[in-house]
Amino acid sequence: MAKEKKKQLPYGTAVIILLVVLIAVIVVAFMLGRYPITPLELFGILLSRFAAAVTSVMRFFGVRASWTITPFWAERQELVLFSIRMPRVIMAGLVGCSLSAAGAAYQGVFQNPMAAPDILGASSGAAFGAALAILLGLGSKLVTLFAFAFSLITVGLVIFISRHTKGKKVLGIILAGIMVSSLFTSATSFIKLVADPADQLPAITYWLMGSLNGVKKSDLLFAFITMAIGLVPLFILRWRINVLTLGDDEARTIGVNAGRLRLIVIICSTLVTAASVSVSGMIGWVGLVIPHLARRLVGNNYRHLMPATMLLGAAFLLAVDSVSRNLLATEIPIGILTAFIGAPFFIYLITRDGERY
Repeated sequence: MAKEKKKQLPYGTAVIILLVVLIAVIVVAFMLGRYPITPLELFGILLSRFAAAVTSVMRFFGVRASWTITPFWAERQELVLFSIRMPRVIMAGLVGCSLSAAGAAYQGVFQNPMAAPDILGASSGAAFGAALAILLGLGSKLVTLFAFAFSLITVGLVIFISRHTKGKKVLGIILAGIMVSSLFTSATSFIKLVADPADQLPAITYWLMGSLNGVKKSDLLFAFITMAIGLVPLFILRWRINVLTLGDDEARTIGVNAGRLRLIVIICSTLVTAASVSVSGMIGWVGLVIPHLARRLVGNNYRHLMPATMLLGAAFLLAVDSVSRNLLATEIPIGILTAFIGAPFFIYLITRDGERY
């Protein structure tokens, strides 16, 4: 045990390191792409926008001032940065943060190190909703809304079934999640069977592999609001998740309603999972691997674990997304890369000396 503690960084140091890593990954993600942007050009473009904003504010208050920077970059680079690259970078960070936070929360609630954001069938429900929307020939906006809605419906069905199960409630939720997830997975397979193989089937298959390609500014508002509604309570209640790991009896002795708290955490985790999957497709392993890596950095205390997991998850998915769109001439679906990276890395984690599950 003493050896394990030596490996952990002080919480403040870990957060600073993760913030620096996240900022560095964001900068690199902005620069990489079909139209490369040098660090100097990136700084100039961002500074010019900042200068324009400051000038507008000063003029609003009646101060006549003009602060402009002569462009030394191509207009196309500025257009690509703000219209294409920035929305995608922000979305990758939000999805990575949300999936990681949901995974950490589920692992604490269910006291199961193998718990992941799709444990209650949220991903399976989203996949069915998206596949159904594509089969009906609906647009990308409705595909996202169908995925989000069916993800919530799936988890709602799981919670409803679990309330009528006998025995331990936590076990009932998990078993109901497995059953409902299997049901929606089968329904998705049926949709793929009857879909048009020339048009609809490739679109469904590509969505199921996960990708942030085509993310627009308009997508950010929906994702940010729904994810914030779930992430903020998880961040505020993170210390109470420690109580859930002790069991219901121990929680009751210190005045915590374990059942109500568990339901709140499940709802918040489901909301961010549904929002993430609806805008990015099926991206696995992030919510399973990242919390375990964060534990090795800051320990099991959720007061420290949740912020570290959010920062690490955002940086990880940003890095993977940068690789997915720059490694080959054609973009690699991000869900494929997370599986290639996540599975071997998780094997490494669980086979390390001193690791216990």
